[in-house]
Amino acid sequence: MSEFFKASQPVSPVRCLHLDLKGLPPTAERLLSLLDLLAAARYNAVLVEWEDMFPWTCDTRFRCETAYAPEDVIRFREKAKALGIEIIPLVQCLGHMQTPLKFPEYAHLRELPDHYDVLNPLAEGARELVEDMIDDVLALFPDVKHFHLGGDEAWTFGSHPDTKAYIEKHGKGALYMHHVEPLLDKLLARGIRPILWHDMMTEWDSDSLHRIREKADLCVWGYQGHPDTVGPNRHFRTENIERFKEHGIQMWAGTAYKGADGNDSELPVVENRLTNMLAWSEVAQRFEMKGIISTAWSRYNTMITQVEPIDAALDVLVLSAFVLHDGEPPEGGIETCREFLKTVGEYERFKACYESVAAFSRLKYAAWENVRRTRQNMACAILDPERREPVLYDKWAKNLAALVARMDAEAQRIQQAFSGLVPDIWISRFTGDRLEPLRHEAEDIADLAAKLASSTP
Repeated sequence: MSEFFKASQPVSPVRCLHLDLKGLPPTAERLLSLLDLLAAARYNAVLVEWEDMFPWTCDTRFRCETAYAPEDVIRFREKAKALGIEIIPLVQCLGHMQTPLKFPEYAHLRELPDHYDVLNPLAEGARELVEDMIDDVLALFPDVKHFHLGGDEAWTFGSHPDTKAYIEKHGKGALYMHHVEPLLDKLLARGIRPILWHDMMTEWDSDSLHRIREKADLCVWGYQGHPDTVGPNRHFRTENIERFKEHGIQMWAGTAYKGADGNDSELPVVENRLTNMLAWSEVAQRFEMKGIISTAWSRYNTMITQVEPIDAALDVLVLSAFVLHDGEPPEGGIETCREFLKTVGEYERFKACYESVAAFSRLKYAAWENVRRTRQNMACAILDPERREPVLYDKWAKNLAALVARMDAEAQRIQQAFSGLVPDIWISRFTGDRLEPLRHEAEDIADLAAKLASSTP
């Protein structure tokens, strides 16, 4: 693939692709074949956020219905090793803890009793839960060099009376480290360097930042715009990066090739992704960061709908590879990335996946626009009966029903395109989450259209 990549030396030493497996997870076989694509695209690391796809033994209820078997994970590990790709596992330690905390037996570990997402770092058994999950992963990955502990977006951190009192007395950094430091020490004792997302550390005092410097790397992430130009309240602004650098903290950069353009989106917005990739490529070089992680979110939250299937975004995955390696997109842009997919035998499946998802997405937005206009005009008819014209409501209702029918057909095409790439159940839910509310709208609007027609003189 040397004719595609131009730089004699990559601009980023570690070029890491993220796999978020809590939504639209690849089948076990596709997980393996993706490694071939990553190697061809010159990625040399993969960050794997296993979530409910891991074959957990600490509590088997953490597995979803299509979780990988231990043999699948071992095959993935061995193939990555053979290809020279470093695996960096990710286990959440504070926020995004829905996988275990949704179960009533773990309710006592929640920061707030009715929120599943944040662990109470002072609750008895909280750290032990995370340790058990780490041990499960290390049992299948005993030789990893890095281990990501998440640690981001703990939205209710310090909301419990106990944690609030602790922060008032010792500070946010002290509470975070009270919980996380023993986990970091556990990894360090095995020669494993921990990584944490950075956003919870932006308000830390200097003592806390010096304390974490010896214990972990921070990955500074942000998926819209450039750190130099984002607003003063954005956690990834350059001012924060400079402060971490002043405290001697080793950093990684976090961009996104997919999953950062809306929590119900179907495809990445190429322009947004490229702008952000280029920003982080430049910033990573300026601050001599250890590597760049190109994230790929499949759900914004474990408990909400899936977004942007990997196999419909392979062209942007390759675009990210160019930027992380060469520091710039290839001549020809996204079309060159698609040409690259042809050379590695990925293009035809990608095209089928992309085109079916793109068509489905266009219909979804058209249908919701139809709902908005129709609801407003029906409200006009109800509030101002002199302006009723029943034939229009019947027409709009039929148009919406036709759009939903077309979405149904595209959903079947998506199912066929992704066969063997993603378990059928997840594709069915991906399309179903978008179709079901529109079906209900179509039924309700048809009923209301009939009522307006019957009540019009």
